Amino acid sequence: MHSAIEKLQKRIAVSQQLHPADFILRNARVADVFSLAWTTADIVVADGMIVAIDTTGSFEGIEELDAMERCVVPGLIDGHIHIESSMLTPSAFGDVLLPHGITTVVTDPHEIANVSGVEGIEFMLKDAETSPMDIFVMLPSSVPSTSFEHAGAKLDANDLQPLLSHPSVLGLAEVMDYPSVLRGDTDMLAKLALTQEAGLRIDGHGAGLQREQIRGYRAAGIQTDHECVTADEARDRISQGMYVLIREGSAAKNLNALLPAVTAHNARRFLFCTDDKHLDELVDEGSIDHAIRLAIAAGMEPLQAIQLATLNAAECYGLSAKGALAAGFEADFIVLDDLATFNVAAVWKKGIKVAEHGVMLNPTPSQEKCSVRISQSVHLPTITKEKLAIPFSTSSKATIIEIIPNQLVTNKLIEDVEIVDGVFVPNIELDQLKLAVIERHHHKHSIGLGIVKGFGLKQGAVATTIAHDSHNAIVLGTNDSDMIVAIQELQDIQGGLVVVNEGRVLASLPLNVAGLMTQVPLDEAIHSLSELHEAMHSIHPTLDFHLFLTLSFLSLPVIPSLKLTDTGLFDVTAFQHISIEAE
Repeated sequence: MHSAIEKLQKRIAVSQQLHPADFILRNARVADVFSLAWTTADIVVADGMIVAIDTTGSFEGIEELDAMERCVVPGLIDGHIHIESSMLTPSAFGDVLLPHGITTVVTDPHEIANVSGVEGIEFMLKDAETSPMDIFVMLPSSVPSTSFEHAGAKLDANDLQPLLSHPSVLGLAEVMDYPSVLRGDTDMLAKLALTQEAGLRIDGHGAGLQREQIRGYRAAGIQTDHECVTADEARDRISQGMYVLIREGSAAKNLNALLPAVTAHNARRFLFCTDDKHLDELVDEGSIDHAIRLAIAAGMEPLQAIQLATLNAAECYGLSAKGALAAGFEADFIVLDDLATFNVAAVWKKGIKVAEHGVMLNPTPSQEKCSVRISQSVHLPTITKEKLAIPFSTSSKATIIEIIPNQLVTNKLIEDVEIVDGVFVPNIELDQLKLAVIERHHHKHSIGLGIVKGFGLKQGAVATTIAHDSHNAIVLGTNDSDMIVAIQELQDIQGGLVVVNEGRVLASLPLNVAGLMTQVPLDEAIHSLSELHEAMHSIHPTLDFHLFLTLSFLSLPVIPSLKLTDTGLFDVTAFQHISIEAE
């Protein structure tokens, strides 16, 4: 208490010019995200907090720097991201995105939770503590996402309750199992009630939900949705009092479709998020800074876009000291070389410069060690061609998953397929390929098989243990032999991403942390990912979308309309398994 009082006394004294500031950024063109205006002023900092936005130039500081009238904006906030999708641990993830101006993220560690349960969540929380980035957590609500698949863990309200008091935990993450909510299932409602009793927030996941279903979500206290894909869906959520998170990730790119829903009257209920974005794109594009650039290019007023990325996100998640440049707010800010292109020159975190010209000034030195259970999480059965066979008995008509590049939703098709000796044979000309999802957690040896269209793969096979949300092994192939080689490689490297052709592994990226993340140095991870993409293009020269990320969502049975789990082909609309052979 005494220390806290001393800090308050110092800040107040500096604000009243009775004591020099720790740091002053002079001659800044400061973004006022409350009024959507620019003010030329000095940013005065004490103990990591802003104590004045001064237009008189009369403050004194121990350290000073001239912004040379460049634009300065608050640190950016990602409202919803799965850090695991970057394939980096939280500490390494922070080092990638802080140079892009992202100073705070709200993450849902349900990827590692589906593999390693509470132990996985605790690993993420502890590793995040080493990063200068503020990494807040929403606890996974749906592990597994449904009962129609086998995950590595199951979390109920009793598992989550001890974590609700952790200082980095903000609430309950995306509630995906909407039937359980609308039916009033006690297991799901127990999680909602515990979160509400703790005074924390609840995120939604309203993919494809109609107005009356969203009404049920609101009645349950669910406050956000990041699954809107049309402007009408966004307007509907806003009209029912929700926050809408405009998503722009690697596979799901919804920003341009949703921007028409944002008006001067409702803009305060929108914010940006990435949800899932791969390492190479994070390095090249950033995340929320990329969303701002796209919004500005689409015609949004720059300060409006900045408000969505800062103040709106902070208020949505109750981060009362973040999201603005004003006295009483944390000194997280970005100096821009250019506003239109949102080119980040330097980044300050709590009043300390942490990045400049795209580089961390003091990279995070170490990462949390993971247990054997987390690092040895892949337990695949021996796969034979017989286990990959898809039999047909009476017809050649099949129910097929059709992907939509760069979207998470899929279409349900009925097409004739090639049948040889009573089993399906992939047809490259018709773009009908084989898909398999194999349980990898508890030696259950369950294998779900399906037929998929839209990938355009001409040869070989690709496989990964990143398969939302249960993260079993998923493999796509033009032939059984290469699929088997790819599956074996996943076992050998204990999870990751693999490209195979003509019986040979062309490239692989091992992900030893739960089959989802790597702990190798960043440069090494980027190099391996580059080799993986080169191998991918060698077997698919015309590839123009993110194949691995699109593949990883084909096992998620909560996003319409057709998906594949380790227990079989799943119709999300009907919420039940269906046969591959169509009637």
